[in-house]
Amino acid sequence: MKKLLLSVLASSLLCTSVYAAELAPLKSDTEPDRTDWTQLDSKYGPLPKADSKLKIGGVSKTLTNEYWRSLGEGYQNVAKKYGFSVAYQAAANEDDQLGQLSIAETMISQGFNGLLVSPQTDINLEPALESANSKKIPVVNVNDAVMPNAQYYVGNVQKDNGVRVAKWFIQHHPQGGKVAVIEGQPGVYAAGQRTSGFKETLQANGKFAIVASVPANWSREQAFNAASTILQQHPDLIGFYANNDTMALGVVEAVRAQNKSTQTAVFGTDGISDAYASIKRGELTGTVDSFPVLTGEVAMDVMIRLINGQKLSRVISTPQALITKENADAFSTKDNAKLRQLLAQQ
Repeated sequence: MKKLLLSVLASSLLCTSVYAAELAPLKSDTEPDRTDWTQLDSKYGPLPKADSKLKIGGVSKTLTNEYWRSLGEGYQNVAKKYGFSVAYQAAANEDDQLGQLSIAETMISQGFNGLLVSPQTDINLEPALESANSKKIPVVNVNDAVMPNAQYYVGNVQKDNGVRVAKWFIQHHPQGGKVAVIEGQPGVYAAGQRTSGFKETLQANGKFAIVASVPANWSREQAFNAASTILQQHPDLIGFYANNDTMALGVVEAVRAQNKSTQTAVFGTDGISDAYASIKRGELTGTVDSFPVLTGEVAMDVMIRLINGQKLSRVISTPQALITKENADAFSTKDNAKLRQLLAQQ
């Protein structure tokens, strides 16, 4: 499959070169042309009217992970509010790059008015992006992997996920100690940035030793196995940072199996409900919530603005917060307006 995917991408390379020359490769964390989600109305005016005949496509990485299901819920919230239709589909699993590409290309051929895409890797949806551009169909890259040629991106500052967790360790372990990272999928921008933010912040402190940093490909089982090995090699480990909550929950299982729960803190990323529940039970130490439902709502707002001809910043930044037992109740509110107010005050 990988050889076929590479062939598909290579065949589109000449076609994308002209468009790519118009835009610098997107680095969503550092792109200077950015607007915070709270400033959309003040900077661009109220949300334009959405035509009830709109058909918007959402292309997700997978629906086996709650984060991506929640993102789709955000898309649907806006569509229901304004009375237009949205189709939200995903590949069979997070390794089905060609399957995801096929979904995007089918939506383009079916005449969807816009695509909200969360690529499995930074490159697997590039052919679909080029096809959409040729048909003047707006495409918004929503979180996680980042297509270098994407004209618009909605998501949080990925590096800050790792920075926030590192700052927790610095505050709660002023003496330092040994820590480890369970990485996501190699080659995915978000995974690399989250890991870099964590490592760089701790290295600058000078009191921590990062004894292992291994990929587990977003898999709970792979994370459990990797963490079990790391704990056997470093029985005095004081903490793990996992690039998503699914892997973090696998790490929690490994920590508990070796009776290290009081010694070894575990943090994840995403803020899925299972992570919140684990935090409240005193198992998972924390997560960096990036509020996928709200992110989906913001992304759909951006799409409506683009369809109505607004010229927006290349990056629209969405919120995130470090969640621990101390604030888990406040941030797990189901009141959307209350949550938005809480995040806007950060």
